[in-house]
Amino acid sequence: MQLQQLRYMVCVAEEKRFTRAAARLHVAQPSISSAVAALEQELGATLFHRDRSEVTLTGAGEVFLPWARQVLADCDAGAAAVRDLLGLERGRLVIGATPSLTTNLLPPVLSRFHVDHPGVEMTLHEAGSQELVERLSRGEMDLAVVILPVDRPSVQADALMQEELVLAVNRSHPLAHRRVIRVNELETVPLVMFKDGYDLREATLAACRQAGFVPVMAMQGLEMDGALALAAAGVAAAVVPGSVVAATGPLKAIRFRGASLQRTIGLASRRDRPLSPSAAVFVDALRRHMEKLHADQESARAT
Repeated sequence: MQLQQLRYMVCVAEEKRFTRAAARLHVAQPSISSAVAALEQELGATLFHRDRSEVTLTGAGEVFLPWARQVLADCDAGAAAVRDLLGLERGRLVIGATPSLTTNLLPPVLSRFHVDHPGVEMTLHEAGSQELVERLSRGEMDLAVVILPVDRPSVQADALMQEELVLAVNRSHPLAHRRVIRVNELETVPLVMFKDGYDLREATLAACRQAGFVPVMAMQGLEMDGALALAAAGVAAAVVPGSVVAATGPLKAIRFRGASLQRTIGLASRRDRPLSPSAAVFVDALRRHMEKLHADQESARAT
């Protein structure tokens, strides 16, 4: 079994046509067809249903595909680790993060890392925590900054810091004069709500359910930028991390009494794969930034 056969098989599965896979890989179609046929012969199973309109996976193909992806991802990661170890100036680092974390928390770390290591090609994937953990487990990313807990045996997740959630309202909102609010007071407050699968949505709904009510949703299906923009425009309030509400901006942050709405930011990585040197440097920078941010928040609360 050859890596090239696995790459061809994965590409055909994604493109659903041998011709499209050949165009994407810049090879002749007969080369892909013969490589896949040889792989099927070695496995003793047909991997694809072939017809004129589309190629689809058989049951054996569906079982084999994630293993093929895993092998390819592990080989790519091993090659990247060797390049880092040899001190090459170029490298690759793929990071995942939730939209709420890329809005405010991560940009300073990403910027500093890029300045210090300009030869490292960085890719950032934005998605909800569940999707990021799934992609990380498939070997598509090196690291993911997510919201805990993470329930995936192949993924290790370590806490970075606790973050307080607040109610963000336009400064002309009826609640804008308040400094704190109880969760049960949200029962009569229309909210803009995030997309399904986003931790902020789940945290808000869970807190409301625990308080005995279902919140009124003025609009839902949003990501961070949209939620903040609509809240700033006065459409409705939004439950967001305190770090995304600027002190002098159009939004006012109202804390929940007793910091009753919080989330834990964590760093997720593969258990079976050591961090590459570039990933380890990024993790150190991220931890230092989070520690400073936490200290600044504690100082602000004390005053």
